[in-house]
Amino acid sequence: MAERNGRTVRDLRRANRTAVLQRLYFDGPLSRFELGPVTGLSSGSVSNVVADLVADGLVEEAGSVDSDGGRPRTLLRVAPASGHMIGVDVGETRVRVELFDLTLTELARAERPLEQRRYEVEGIVGHIRDGIAQVLDAAGIAPERLLGVGIGVPGIVERGPEHGAVVHGQTIGWDAVPLEELLRAGSPLPESVPYFIDNGAKTLGQAEMWFGGGRGARNACVVLFGSGVGACLVTPDVENGRAVEWGHLTVRVRGRRCRCGALGCLEAYAGAEALLDRWREEGGEPPRDTDEETALTAMLAAAYPADGAGADPVALAVLEETAEYLGAGLSDLINLFQPERILIGGWAGLQLGTRFLPAVRRHATAYALRHPAEKVTVELGRLGPDAVTVGAAILPLADFFSRGGRRPEPLAAGPAPAWRTALEERAPH
Repeated sequence: MAERNGRTVRDLRRANRTAVLQRLYFDGPLSRFELGPVTGLSSGSVSNVVADLVADGLVEEAGSVDSDGGRPRTLLRVAPASGHMIGVDVGETRVRVELFDLTLTELARAERPLEQRRYEVEGIVGHIRDGIAQVLDAAGIAPERLLGVGIGVPGIVERGPEHGAVVHGQTIGWDAVPLEELLRAGSPLPESVPYFIDNGAKTLGQAEMWFGGGRGARNACVVLFGSGVGACLVTPDVENGRAVEWGHLTVRVRGRRCRCGALGCLEAYAGAEALLDRWREEGGEPPRDTDEETALTAMLAAAYPADGAGADPVALAVLEETAEYLGAGLSDLINLFQPERILIGGWAGLQLGTRFLPAVRRHATAYALRHPAEKVTVELGRLGPDAVTVGAAILPLADFFSRGGRRPEPLAAGPAPAWRTALEERAPH
């Protein structure tokens, strides 16, 4: 049965469940009385939806609170153990896999280091599979209980009916890699558990917008600053965010060669890999046989010694120049998208931290148009180095909410009988 606007009773029921679940998730615990105003539902609809969610095990009681002159009101919350998600960060130095409950409390994690930045597809697929099996075993969670696996990857992700998610990761040598198809082959997970694969900057943005420094903003840019650089743009038109290849914006004509193969990309000057290369080329001495995170720590120590010794002028000059390039790159985001907030995350961004931020802000303001620059704030992300993994786990969680807290139904052999569909749509919600 369809309403005049084309929505069926089933659509309405799903939307009501989604509204209640989301308000309990972000603002709970709440009473049934409080749920009415924040969801826009009638008291009868709230009671029916809550009863339905409690019966499904998604919502549970969380104590009570006194009311004005009446009996205490029961508080409700989302049940943490009612669902589980896995988040995967295919990063620049490691593959990190984390298992979360429905409230995004970490239950287990596994990490696989990438030796010498080796992105062989078979190796990455193996790391992801092994990590998934390890965290499920550590937490004693059956694979079929997963709502899904979210994966953040470097590069552009396209989806098609034949191969699922396909990754174009030019900077890591991936050319149309059918990652979802490869993960499905020999996967420890049943077919009912979906994979959600997206750009790592977008998953970082998703995490910061849900739980970090982006909460409450309608228009924001979240920057991933690691070996390379990328960004996620969030606007009222793109609420879930859109990855933009900001690192491959040209900042110098006929400039340094980027790892993507082009000349003069922002990433060739502001990425941590390029930053360390420039220090070495100018006569600096990064530690040998270490990963980039350790080498960047050594560079910071050389430029800003804690013991009062003289600073390494080469390291200091390269870092200051990098701050200017990064600020100039942010000015383009400010001029193009006029965000309320810019958040800088990623392991390199967080490591450079507050010491780096004042110079970046100063250069961003100097290169940007005055009016949008006066309205934007530039801050560090708040979720730490695990933000990409958390954001990846949000992908299946957001899909779960959009379906009203129902898991995907198994594919039927044929269409459901018309009488069954009619009864389901007429059923009270």
